[in-house]
This record gives sequence, structure tokens and C-alpha cells, in this order.
Amino acid sequence: MEENFASQIAGDIVLSDNPGEALRKWRDRIAIKQSWLAEEMGVSPSVLSDYETGRRASPGAGFIKRYVNALVKLDQNNHRLLSRKIEQDERTAILSIGEFREPIKARRIVRLVEGSVVTGSEKLNNEIYGYTVLDSIKTIYALSGFEFYKIFGATTERVLVFTKVGLGRSPMVAIRVGHLKPRMVVMHGPKEVDQVGRELAERERIILVLSGAKDENQIAQSLSALSKHG
Repeated sequence: MEENFASQIAGDIVLSDNPGEALRKWRDRIAIKQSWLAEEMGVSPSVLSDYETGRRASPGAGFIKRYVNALVKLDQNNHRLLSRKIEQDERTAILSIGEFREPIKARRIVRLVEGSVVTGSEKLNNEIYGYTVLDSIKTIYALSGFEFYKIFGATTERVLVFTKVGLGRSPMVAIRVGHLKPRMVVMHGPKEVDQVGRELAERERIILVLSGAKDENQIAQSLSALSKHG
């Protein structure tokens, strides 16, 4: 179990737009003091501080592995707070999921989410068969491996809607490394997508859309109204 948690944390750090911030986020998440973690790793607190604040270049794979292993070990002595939080996130990462009563054109989904197309405008006549609305932060925290495949429901011919997105890179990187690919991705939160996110969407031939909807509940309700059980 601990190895699975370690893999999830390391994956989040590696996929993050800001690895230093991701390091600090996980340490804060389970209330581990910087001095405790530094002692467990055998480094000075100032070294950790430099990485977490970005004063040093992004940490390498070796440092991330040591950081994560020390974090998980300390959590075992801290009433396993991490495992309880991740298990809770697994239950709440998927905000809404369903299959449409009939196929929906991608361009109609763009209108429903009040979206602007970033990539894939030539594919807007493609038919979409289902949807999943995700809390992107909890998805990255909690879903990996088999759990990540749950978001695809009955078919990959669907739209994945990621809420609470930063620059738009992390969801696309997560999709890039997975075996299953959606036909359409909607991001709610950012005003634009960085170049890496755009290139990954184009490489995977995914329709990428930025939603201007007021909140994620509005998106979920609009899509749910078209589902078999909506």
C-alpha cells in the first residue's frame, strides 16, 4: 500500500508544472515539518527550502525518490494521515460521470460548457458518447493505475472535464502516459493553455477546450441532462 502511495506522490511531483511547489504541497498535506523531513533524508532544512521555493533547479529523480520515501515513512509514524486522505480523495475525485442517451457532436459540447477550442477544431463533428467531470487536484492526488481507468466509464469516446486546472499541462501529461485516451478534454479554470499542453493534445489528436462556465456544477448539470440517467 505504501509503495502505491509513494508512486502516486512521485507521479504528481514529476507531472507538476512546478515540482518545488508540489513537494511542499505534499509535505503540508500531511503536516510534516520541514525539519523532520530534512532529518529523515539526511539533508539540511535549507536544502529542502531551496527546492520547495524554486531557488534551486527542479529536483532530479533521485532527490524526488528520497523525498517521497522519507515522507511516506514519517507518515507511517504520524497516524497514517496520508493514506486516509488519499482514500477519501479517491471517493470524491469523480464529480459526475455518465453515458449520453445518444451520441453528441463535439461542437455541441463546446457550446454547453461555454468553451473556446484550443486544438482539434477540425474534429468538432466527431461524436462523443459519454462524459466524466473530475476534480483535477484530487484526481492527481488519488487516481493512478487501475483507478485512473475508472474515469473512462463505458467508453473512451467521451469528454473528460478537468476542474481546478492551473496551466493545463498536468491533465494532458497524465493522459499522455496512460494507455486509454479520451476524444475530447475540457479544462475549467485556466485562461489559456501553455505550449506543452497544446502540443500534447495535438499529438494525441484530442479536441482541447477551455471552459468559460461559471463553475463546475454548471458543467456537470448541463452534461448530466443529456445522459441516460439525467
